[in-house]
Amino acid sequence: MRVSAKTEYACIAMLELTVAYSAGEPIRIRNIAEAHGIPSRFLVQILLQLKGAGYVVSTRGASGGYQLAKAPDEINLGEVMQVIEGQEEVIRSCTNSDSPSARVLVAAWNEVQDVEREMLHSLTFSELAARQRKQAENMYYI
Repeated sequence: MRVSAKTEYACIAMLELTVAYSAGEPIRIRNIAEAHGIPSRFLVQILLQLKGAGYVVSTRGASGGYQLAKAPDEINLGEVMQVIEGQEEVIRSCTNSDSPSARVLVAAWNEVQDVEREMLHSLTFSELAARQRKQAENMYYI
């Protein structure tokens, strides 16, 4: 599985918005961008795309920023990735062969893709935030 930088940045932004969800306050793009080394202009484009898909809302003004439009347990990783990357294509043979070997391989690759898609759609941002908290608790500082 390959994940583009744009998709990774979108998921990072969604995770940051998930962590801040209970506070009910919008997060500024600059805060997310600086914390993760994401170019602000690029992040603006990504958040506008997520806003258009109904996953985030924006608030203008001095205390403005972005917030989740839905509860984090209603948004899954697969949905966000699909918004950014678009629809996945069905895997086809590039050999123009209709041999049993080619058909079996293509079928196997499509099965793997189906399992991957199912797993991504089963992971909510609420669960990812819980994993993030747990990982932060397990860190030791010297």
